Amino acid sequence: MIYRELVKEDLPLYLELLKELDADHTLTIEQAESMLLTIQTYPFYKVYFALKNDVVVGTFSLIICDNFGHGGQKFAILENVVVHPTHVRTGIGREMMQEAVHLSAEKGSYKLMLSSNEIREEAHAFYDSLGFKRHGVSFVTEVGAS
Repeated sequence: MIYRELVKEDLPLYLELLKELDADHTLTIEQAESMLLTIQTYPFYKVYFALKNDVVVGTFSLIICDNFGHGGQKFAILENVVVHPTHVRTGIGREMMQEAVHLSAEKGSYKLMLSSNEIREEAHAFYDSLGFKRHGVSFVTEVGAS
C-alpha cells in the first residue's frame, strides 16, 4: 500500500469518505479548501490517503504535538480513520493503523491516541485487536457552535 498526503484536488473524495463517520456534519468544498490551507500551517498535521493499485482505499489524519510533559516527548493523535466501504474487512484498516503507529514513532512520539464514539463497538473491538489499550476516562464538553 502507498500513502500520500491529501491535496486540494482530493477534497471531493475525502469529504465523501468522511460521511462514513458523520453524514450529518459535512463541509462544503469551499470550507474544506480553507481548512486544508489552515492545517498546512501546523507543524505536523497530515491527512493521508491510502492507495492500493492507485485507488484510494482509506484515509486517516495524524497530528503530532510537542509536549512539555514526559521529558519533552511528543504525542500523536489519530483522527478520521476511514476505510472505503468497498474495502472494509480486507486488512486495509490494519495496514493504515500500522502506518500511523510507524509514522508516530518515526516522529518521536511516545504514544498515539485516538477516540471513538461509544456506540462504535465494532471499531472498539478492531482497536483492541491491534493492541490499543483502553486507557483512562475520556471527557468532552461542547465549547462552541455545532
